[in-house]
Amino acid sequence: MDLHELGAFLKSRRDRIRPSDVGLPGGPRRRVPGLRRDEVAHLAGASVEYYTELEQGSGAQPSEQMLAAFARALRLDLDERNHLYHLAGRPVPPAGSAASHVHPGMLDLMSRMPHTPAMVVTDLHVALVQNSLARALIGNESAYTGRRASLVYRWFTEPAERRIYPEADHDYHAHAFTADLRAAVARRGSQDEEARHMVDALIEASAEFAELWAAHDVAVRRNDRKRIVHPTLGTIEVNCLSLFSEDGRQRLLWFTPAVGTPAVEQFELLSVIGTQDLTPEYGRG
Repeated sequence: MDLHELGAFLKSRRDRIRPSDVGLPGGPRRRVPGLRRDEVAHLAGASVEYYTELEQGSGAQPSEQMLAAFARALRLDLDERNHLYHLAGRPVPPAGSAASHVHPGMLDLMSRMPHTPAMVVTDLHVALVQNSLARALIGNESAYTGRRASLVYRWFTEPAERRIYPEADHDYHAHAFTADLRAAVARRGSQDEEARHMVDALIEASAEFAELWAAHDVAVRRNDRKRIVHPTLGTIEVNCLSLFSEDGRQRLLWFTPAVGTPAVEQFELLSVIGTQDLTPEYGRG
């Protein structure tokens, strides 16, 4: 671990980014060419004091999750992200984990959708990053770790996970999740331990999943029309659309109100309500 070099690297990456690159206003009186420390801290969900200590080469060793947040805030490419982990003395996260690298271009596109709920998830349905409206709509999906980071795993092992959708839609979503997972597992190949272990664990934990998996249905979930149950606004009909990375391992999801439904007005209220009415337990995407 080299905290001094880590701090210098963070500062060099901060200096090269314009506020507009990450969806922040520039303003006429900026004293630094790139982002300010407080802006990086805000984007990464860290305190200004903590980030300042890191840049100064002091403070505690950052966690893997915190490093992932800094990598995304600073729009690091894959080599730069890996370098950041090496400097911090942390192992580079495996692909598909909650700390996976997100392509800067995908993050840039998401930052240009401030009025649209959007998020980036892996092909195993692990949420990597959400904007504020996505958290307001479906809750904080990035708060989970380990196998529970996958929505598919929680869907079949934790009944409370399903309350985000009307009960009448549960069978449809269970089938769609399973078919999409089968496509992802095949695309990753038989040597991918993460996908194989998840399927084995689900077959053991859920008779429903085991039955659906045995049917061998396959379908990539590219777009969908969903009914989402919001704790304050009630049932919201949305269109859920996807943009896939080149290798298919990540997708940018965004939600638009279904035309001809009250969802347009509900979306307007969503930006006002934000997450203030959401309980810690709420949040299932």
